[in-house]
Amino acid sequence: MHLTRNAPLGVPVHPEQLHRPAGGRQTVAAVMLAGAALLYNGWLLELLLPTGLDYRHSYVSELFAADQPFRGLFGGMEIASALLVMAGALLARDPGRGPVVRTGWWALFGFGTSSLADVLLPMGCAPSLEPTCQAVHPWHTVTSGLVHFFLFASMVLFCLAVASEPARSPVIRRWGPRLLTGALLSAVITIGPLIGHPGWHGLPQRAHVLLVGLWFALLARELLTSVRRGPWPEDAAAGSVSAARPR
Repeated sequence: MHLTRNAPLGVPVHPEQLHRPAGGRQTVAAVMLAGAALLYNGWLLELLLPTGLDYRHSYVSELFAADQPFRGLFGGMEIASALLVMAGALLARDPGRGPVVRTGWWALFGFGTSSLADVLLPMGCAPSLEPTCQAVHPWHTVTSGLVHFFLFASMVLFCLAVASEPARSPVIRRWGPRLLTGALLSAVITIGPLIGHPGWHGLPQRAHVLLVGLWFALLARELLTSVRRGPWPEDAAAGSVSAARPR
């Protein structure tokens, strides 16, 4: 039986795990997620640029609508953020983790792919500027729906993973449910134009995007601190079961 300084006392580690560079991968993944958090909130530049959009009454995705002058800038930041999320999720996903955590990282990867599709299938125009513009772009609506589905799936899964042992991930246990609640409420408030009541949906959506960025930052912090910790609770339990089996 082998023990490492990062493993909980009494939890065996297979010899091949002694040299697994998990800490390095998690550190890189944390940096990627932190960068994604910043780029995902690149919309803040609209406060400095003459976009022509009123942030109070426009969707963030209108910034990279097909006919907008700064589409390249805002769309490029969205693409970069999506790629960082996808790469970070793949690096952070450890086959040795439990199924809930692994599924959470896959959900985050799905968020990145959907966010990428969101840019590649943009609105044709900005509905807040053109009353006759089709407010609901069919394909863009689908990709945006998938973005939200995978986002909330990742948040729920990670919150469930840490719920049984608060001492191991106190930050996610404390702030994860709050971010989930805030992100869900702000997302619901943005559907005004979809039900025939446009106006003031820009503010809650931008608050939602800020909360998503905070979620990425929270995961990045968890990755950095987990380098100095052992496995998640479900992983330790799996290791104990494995140790009980005859070899």
